[in-house]
Amino acid sequence: MKPFLDAIDERVLVCDGAMGTMLYAKGVFINRCFDALNLTDPGRVAEVHQEYVRAGADVIETNTFGANRVKLRGFGLADRLREINMEGARLARAVAGGDVYVAGAIGPLGIRIEPWGKTGTDEAEAFVREQAEALLAGGVDLFVLETFRDVNELRAAIAAIRSVCRLPVVAQMTIEEDGNTLDGAPPEQFAPALASEADLVGVNCSIGPAPMLETIERMAAVTRARFSAQPNAGRPRDIEGRNIYLSSPEYMASYARRFMNQGVRLVGGCCGTTPEHIRQIKIAVKKYAPEVARAAAPARRDLEVQVADPGVPMIPKVERSHLARALAEGRFATMVPLTPPKGFDSDGIVDQARALKQHGVDVVLIPDGHRGARMSALSLAVLVQQRACVETVLQYSCRDRNLLGMQSDLLGAHAMGVRNLMIVTGDVRSVGDYPDATAVFDVDSIGLTNVVARLNRGLDIGGQAIGGPTAFHVGVQVNPGAEDLDAEVRRFEYKVEAGAEFAITKPVFDVATFERFYRRIAAADVPLVLGLWPFESALNAEFMANEVPGVRVPEAVLERMRRVDGDTAAAEGIAIARDVGRALRGAVQGVHVAAPSGRIAAALEVLAGLR
Repeated sequence: MKPFLDAIDERVLVCDGAMGTMLYAKGVFINRCFDALNLTDPGRVAEVHQEYVRAGADVIETNTFGANRVKLRGFGLADRLREINMEGARLARAVAGGDVYVAGAIGPLGIRIEPWGKTGTDEAEAFVREQAEALLAGGVDLFVLETFRDVNELRAAIAAIRSVCRLPVVAQMTIEEDGNTLDGAPPEQFAPALASEADLVGVNCSIGPAPMLETIERMAAVTRARFSAQPNAGRPRDIEGRNIYLSSPEYMASYARRFMNQGVRLVGGCCGTTPEHIRQIKIAVKKYAPEVARAAAPARRDLEVQVADPGVPMIPKVERSHLARALAEGRFATMVPLTPPKGFDSDGIVDQARALKQHGVDVVLIPDGHRGARMSALSLAVLVQQRACVETVLQYSCRDRNLLGMQSDLLGAHAMGVRNLMIVTGDVRSVGDYPDATAVFDVDSIGLTNVVARLNRGLDIGGQAIGGPTAFHVGVQVNPGAEDLDAEVRRFEYKVEAGAEFAITKPVFDVATFERFYRRIAAADVPLVLGLWPFESALNAEFMANEVPGVRVPEAVLERMRRVDGDTAAAEGIAIARDVGRALRGAVQGVHVAAPSGRIAAALEVLAGLR
């Protein structure tokens, strides 16, 4: 059998179709680890391979799409990674014999990597490398990297394979109907980037053949790479609770010639495709292959692609907001939070914002992520700015939002005048009034800080121009009382590297704890806003000390609160907050004073004592 690249330069090869679709049709429930079937039910996996080979596939993919350490860990199978991948390759090899190529299938890790996630590129490469090594040991002829949404992750996967072997690599992104990746990168951007690193560049999954052809045409306009195309059998339709793919084998095959005319050298199928789809595609490839020789590939033509000028100047910090100017000029800033109300009536909160302004408070912080049927933080921030004429800091949580949704939210916030952000990852605990709800995190605060920094340079997450840079003043949260101080300092450094321009601390009750943290991060030269919390009672102090993660309340402070009761307890809480604020005023550039139970009077008394 010829080397894969020699064969693909001579003729168009046909890849197999959907492994998961076939296993599901054979009675394997979707909540099982399909990759583990290589060990627990190898006969069923081999049967699928055999059906595709009989249908005429020139390339079959191993049943290892999700067999990386991250995904296998979710099934308790991480320690069997090498077995699963090696056996997957051996099963395919045994069926393929000497006439069919075996491609080691590798999918995305299922986690975000930098700059959007906390997993480093080097860590991602290590995850892929161990899977690639096992597949290599099992005897694959090439690798197919498929269904990637993040170009950075796909490039890391290519680098991982190149570090262990020189076998051919097919690199495939998954796209939306508009041809852009799920993160918004256009084919005019990702195709040339991947063509310099992979042997074939292509698209697979998510869409049917018609929009995939349009995407391949756009790719062909900017690079002369070898292409691959593995569309779904159309978009799935929900029929009595089942996803049914309705594109017929004949319809799929009708696109084979069109794909080949655009330089596709490897054509197959993804979700919903069956051996019959592959059989019809093979017939079409045989029929039309002489007409689409490589020399007849379309000439590269120029397209007008909107790409941001990397030299677009950022809006100067002092011009972004009053808070940004104050911190840049070294003036002491004050802020008080106002929690979004239940329901939609914001009049009371707006009145409180006006009162805070009258008492000299510079900024109102609107917290995000509270439980129950509350107004969104973004909506309240806009209302406060419009009706109370008070500048706000919008706390924005990554919880339960995907990356594209967050980007849309933030662009809308900017359009409505919000300029100050405090980005937080969000609470991972159960959801208040809705115990059956779950928490979802697409990215964390470091990843979202990277997103906002990119918007401030006029780029979206896909690297496309947005028409001009945003002017966000980017803040983050830090916790001087973190149990693992090394990890907290490290995350703070990552946040600053990502683009954080100021930081607000969690409530501080212990001067020594803050000073220990401050010594570790002072070199970052990022303005710090000190978080203060005036206790309402000894019970409130005990709660903060024992039930709020990351908050450290010294025993001496607890004793102060225990010695008082009734009306004097709140006054003592205010006095403690004032003491901490006075002691640390020289180290910070502002204070964020909480208003427990919505009592802004307590926050104002703390601030009066600091002035």
